[in-house]
Amino acid sequence: MAEYSALSLLKNAFSGNRDWKPAWRKPAPKPSYDVIIIGGGGHGLSTAYYLAKEHGITNVAVLEKGWLGSGNVGRNTVTIRSNYMLPPNTRFYEHSMKLWENLSHDLNYNVMFSQRGVLNLAHTPGQLDDYARRGNSMRHQGVDAELMTPAEIKRLMPAIDISTNARFPIVGGLMQRRAGTARHDAVAWGYARGADRRGVDIIENCEVTGFLRDGDRVVGVSTARGDIRAAKVAVAVAGSTGRVLQLAGIDRLPIESHVLQAFVTESIKPFLDTVVTFGMGHCYINQSDKGGLVCGGDIDGYNSYAQRGNLPIVDDVMAEMLAMFPSLASVRLLRSWGGLCDMSMDGSPIITTGPLPGMYLNCGWCYGGFKATPASGWCFAHTIARDEPHDLNAAFTLDRFQRGILIDEKGQGATPRLH
Repeated sequence: MAEYSALSLLKNAFSGNRDWKPAWRKPAPKPSYDVIIIGGGGHGLSTAYYLAKEHGITNVAVLEKGWLGSGNVGRNTVTIRSNYMLPPNTRFYEHSMKLWENLSHDLNYNVMFSQRGVLNLAHTPGQLDDYARRGNSMRHQGVDAELMTPAEIKRLMPAIDISTNARFPIVGGLMQRRAGTARHDAVAWGYARGADRRGVDIIENCEVTGFLRDGDRVVGVSTARGDIRAAKVAVAVAGSTGRVLQLAGIDRLPIESHVLQAFVTESIKPFLDTVVTFGMGHCYINQSDKGGLVCGGDIDGYNSYAQRGNLPIVDDVMAEMLAMFPSLASVRLLRSWGGLCDMSMDGSPIITTGPLPGMYLNCGWCYGGFKATPASGWCFAHTIARDEPHDLNAAFTLDRFQRGILIDEKGQGATPRLH
């Protein structure tokens, strides 16, 4: 698998770089597979990779309606963290963090994972107490966490405003130093290449238009490129979950689709070498390798399938960014984009068998989809291969909403738009 190395780079330099293989093949769909995965984003591709790597299931097709990486995996703010408080979430995201830490070596592909840290700012003593509680919970579960004082935060980020007369004075923060960022496109390409090299067919421009049934059991899909049969059909399509499952006659799910916008500014000189989040609202910001400030905030507060948002969120995110860094007032906003978020009732994901025989479901990622990419695929592959959840995703069932066993990290209740 060490196709990419210093030696291969030198060899291909002498041959004019004419001998590189395509990162993945462009196969025509076969009539049948052992497993079909609907969705060629990060979660679908990682599932295919771990099915092949961990379980030896290689007769797999990943069906993507557009081009690979055209969905949320290419439309996010690239933050990776495991600073959750509730045990099911903490264990799951910490497993993801450990996979991230070795992912470039595992895939033989540089996903540009940068452990630059994630700092959550606290603006009131009560909020700092809440962060201390979360940090203690993290440390009890073996996850790194530390509280920082305003003086320590100022040394880390000299441009930040810690003055006591600020509108939102900073009284401290919770830092996870192992957290950070990765390159979203590289993650999609790396998993695609890794799955392809293990025999998985990645079929682009292949929209699913229906499900094939034998009684109640799902036995395949109808697509724009013909019918394809499979013993198992997995759905990992993020904000499009509701529309895809309607094709199977499932009209009600405990999720809502919302647009989550992100923004990038013009390039400026390096001044921020960590990820920082605003505590009195919802704004997170990091600086890319090209110098642009990448930032995001809340979802748009209405249901939508559009990959674009509206101006109130732009105003909200920029105001919160300037509350932290007033010196950025003259920096120009370069572009924005939107991704479809599948907001679950309790803010935690769904990785489960069902809801029909022969079907497997991966959805409800809210704001946490990119950081979960490795663990999501790893656990979903286990669930598909063995028809039962792994301990790490055993709590992320679909029926927990009927049973009242919510994993409510934010304490907002069963209200998707608040998570």
